[in-house]
Amino acid sequence: MVLLHQGGSSDGGPNDCGSGLSGPIANVARQLDHAVDLVISGHTNDEFACQVDGKWVTMADTRGRLFTVIDGTLDTETGDMDVVAVENRPNSQEGVTPVPEVTALIERYEALAGPLANAVVGRVTATIDREENDAGESALGNLIADAHLAATSGPWSGGAVVALMNSGGIRDDIRFQPSGDEAEGELTYGEAFSVHPFGNSLITMSLTGAQLDALLEQQFDGSDQNSWNVLQVSRGFSYTWDATGPFGDMVDPSSISINGAPVDPEALYRVTVNSYLADGGSGFSVLTEGTERTTGMLDLEALIAFFDSVGEVSPTPKDRITRVN
Repeated sequence: MVLLHQGGSSDGGPNDCGSGLSGPIANVARQLDHAVDLVISGHTNDEFACQVDGKWVTMADTRGRLFTVIDGTLDTETGDMDVVAVENRPNSQEGVTPVPEVTALIERYEALAGPLANAVVGRVTATIDREENDAGESALGNLIADAHLAATSGPWSGGAVVALMNSGGIRDDIRFQPSGDEAEGELTYGEAFSVHPFGNSLITMSLTGAQLDALLEQQFDGSDQNSWNVLQVSRGFSYTWDATGPFGDMVDPSSISINGAPVDPEALYRVTVNSYLADGGSGFSVLTEGTERTTGMLDLEALIAFFDSVGEVSPTPKDRITRVN
């Protein structure tokens, strides 16, 4: 059995893969040795159970909504495993009894965290969500990238001119409708935490214009569009990419600009990303080459500070990234 934090998606239900399993996990499963019988995956919060190249691959949604029952036999002499059945079951079904000690612990900490979680930290004029347009840009991605830039653009806080955010690190929408006792449009600390739950630090580094171009090319990893990972970009940064272009040459270098000025391949630019990306997360290895690194505040702190400085926030137009074809 292999347990790994790598994801994919399907158009099927919790116990099948519909028309097929796509994304990184499908490619990983095909390349695993046939000694592997079962792959338990995560990261993309989908739900499926099916076979890929003779190996069972499972995912059980998110936040304990499902649990996976796996029946199998193990030959104690040969060590060979035979998976008999795999089933994702809802955590609300009859026969699932909460553990009293765990329930009491959760209730205790909910009471302690309540005043902080329910504190209002900002306002929005409308829902700001993660839905991406055809170019890969989202209104919430724009907001977060802008917040990260604002937190690191000062001469003593990093001197950043660009901030980039991975979409996979944005875990919830900011909704106009209240989730609790707050008023419409009010954002609580708990809701902000749901958007930014990882506690990543903001890292500002120097990259050349050529490295920025190479970084943008790494968004389009291979021919499987389900594995493409478009970064969210801050205000003032723009570029154009061609969906029919060859791998490694999908971004038009001449279109990359900062505040309206074309990026010079030889010049250095201060770029802010979170610590996950800075270490090459999600395949963005170019970021490990960044120099003159400085560490700033946590991503969640930057988002809250942005609301504090701006006040009421509205969704921005999705016009920073342009896709052709």
